[in-house]
Amino acid sequence: MTKLCCMLKRHLKAIKSLLKSQYMRRTKFHYLDKQYKAQFFANKLGLEIGGPSSIFSPMSIIPIYHWASSIDNVNFSNSTVWSKTTSDQNFLLKHRKAEGKQIISECTNLSAIKDQSYDFVVSSHVLEHTANPIKALNEWKRVVRDNGILFVVCPHKEGTFDHFRPSTDLSHLIADFNENKGEADLSHLEEILNLHDLSMDPAAGSFEDFLERSRDNYKCRCLHHHTFTTESVIRLFDYLDIEIIHIDTYLPYHIFILGKVNRNTSNVHPSNQRHLMQNAKWRQNSCFVLDQQQ
Repeated sequence: MTKLCCMLKRHLKAIKSLLKSQYMRRTKFHYLDKQYKAQFFANKLGLEIGGPSSIFSPMSIIPIYHWASSIDNVNFSNSTVWSKTTSDQNFLLKHRKAEGKQIISECTNLSAIKDQSYDFVVSSHVLEHTANPIKALNEWKRVVRDNGILFVVCPHKEGTFDHFRPSTDLSHLIADFNENKGEADLSHLEEILNLHDLSMDPAAGSFEDFLERSRDNYKCRCLHHHTFTTESVIRLFDYLDIEIIHIDTYLPYHIFILGKVNRNTSNVHPSNQRHLMQNAKWRQNSCFVLDQQQ
């Protein structure tokens, strides 16, 4: 019996290793190929807004932590729903990598960081949690060097508990920017309470729990102020003069957008128009029905 158990354990371990290797071979560079890695991330200095994020970890599909030389990190508080940090704590990506700084600051106000300090800025599932995405992206652009990179991962509404909510259009985001909406804003709360699919958000608890947490959003930052489709993110980047290098989707709910910050913007909009065409490659390959209908 003992020998049989040992044999089964060895076989299970071998099968697990094989499945893992096959998965990594298919996905590791599926979205950011070696050209992007070498040009934009390898041995570069970066800043992550939010995080740390599993999607950027060494064994994930976008292993930016493994590629970069060092990454600093910004969080709005030293204690969030997702992580606990302090301003004097270093941001360690991986053994033998240089430690980055931990900065406690709003993602819409990076005044502690000088202009053009980083080769790239990355964020995963942060943009939907800020009340003022344009103000945030303007700050992220500011701290990136000329021809540096913004890589943003945000949720497609179709794959999340936001699927009943209307898509936020660009004019709405511009209005929020012009009104200088702050993180205490709750102007979307009624819509969220009516249309949030609690069956897809078990961590929110009962409706009463969700209501209490939502009203205290300035502290916890769990609300999705805005909802996104792939096209709406493209239009947002284009509006902000960010040249789109790569756009893709990934189940269950990710939108990936890689943009270059080029302060000579004369060629940005013509370049971005190809991504807004009905026959755009990303649209044909999208995981989400809404992308193919827009």
